[in-house]
Amino acid sequence: MEFKYEALDQNGKTQSGVITATTQDSAINSLQKKGFTITSLSGSEAKGLKELLNSITFFGGVSSRDLVILSRQISTLFEAQVSALRVFRLLSEQEEKPFLRNVLVEVSDDLQGGVSLSKAFAKHQSVFSDFYVNMVRSGEESGKLDQTFTYLADYTDRTYELSSKARNALIYPAFILVTFITVMLLMMTLVMPQISTILVDSGQTLPVFTQIVLGISSFIIDYGIFMLIALIVGGYFIYRYAQTKRGSMSMSRIKLALPYIGTLYQKLYLSRISDNMHVMLSSGISAVRSLEITASVVENDVYNAILNDALENVKAGTPISQTLNNYPHDIPSIMVQMFQIGEETGELQSILERMAKFYSREVNSAVDTLVSLIEPAFIVLLALGVGVLLASVLLPIYNSVSSM
Repeated sequence: MEFKYEALDQNGKTQSGVITATTQDSAINSLQKKGFTITSLSGSEAKGLKELLNSITFFGGVSSRDLVILSRQISTLFEAQVSALRVFRLLSEQEEKPFLRNVLVEVSDDLQGGVSLSKAFAKHQSVFSDFYVNMVRSGEESGKLDQTFTYLADYTDRTYELSSKARNALIYPAFILVTFITVMLLMMTLVMPQISTILVDSGQTLPVFTQIVLGISSFIIDYGIFMLIALIVGGYFIYRYAQTKRGSMSMSRIKLALPYIGTLYQKLYLSRISDNMHVMLSSGISAVRSLEITASVVENDVYNAILNDALENVKAGTPISQTLNNYPHDIPSIMVQMFQIGEETGELQSILERMAKFYSREVNSAVDTLVSLIEPAFIVLLALGVGVLLASVLLPIYNSVSSM
């Protein structure tokens, strides 16, 4: 199988050609053994399909995974001492997604026009967050852009892995729940009405729980459409309320108050706060600016308010740990103590790094535990639901046969 490749050699010069290998991984290994840094690799027979898929992109946007891959590519090219303009020209030429390709073209055009990289990134807030832009600006000011992009590549990779694991853990339980609701609705609306006619015509006294099941079935058939409309209207108003400042804060508190899942979210946000601040402080960004940026990207109004409070107090000369100590319900005492130790010893960066790793492990552990508990719980729930329906049908039939 032939693969077309473009790569940078050890001197940073562009090399291109065709390599024959059994798999894509084999091709990559062969090129890396030659000391090449791969910028593009594609199988000739897959090119037409990729172009077809790219031509039918209906929605623009960049996913977290796209940003992880882009950050790693930028980091690799900067480490190879490729100029910034050349980096983004190469990436724009090889990018397959139209939206991201256009962004990279605009960034490279801005660089060619004399605009700084951080200002070029700042024009594309849908791709590069405030955190990302400020990290790049810090790298420009310190002259360590290669190290900065290495930090960003590692950070985006960790963040994506952590968020993906937390999100994916809820997919299976959600699937089981949807299956359960679907099975119950089908039984109540299609099966039970047919069986209820037979049971009522038998003239026997039905068990109480059979009457309850038949009553629920009749209610869903008669008023189900109104329930659906009420749910849609209620969901719409909840969505609109969540868009307001007060509603967003309420939703953030509800998310943190959920049994067990709230603890998982708390650890996820604490990990994000620690990791963000560690990366920014390590890059030379001030504590004030680090707090400000972290507050804007933490994605929870409760912690946004806490960090903004800490920001105002730091400007007035109050240590961060003292402010965090005012929120014992949301900030664990161990985190407050670690902040205090870091401030007193001047080792806040390394302390934050340890906390980020600690809470990352905690999130992974909590997700694994959640999955191991939810899977059997939902399976049992589904079995009980179906079992109750079967019992409500079979018991009257059994009583009718026994009385004959």
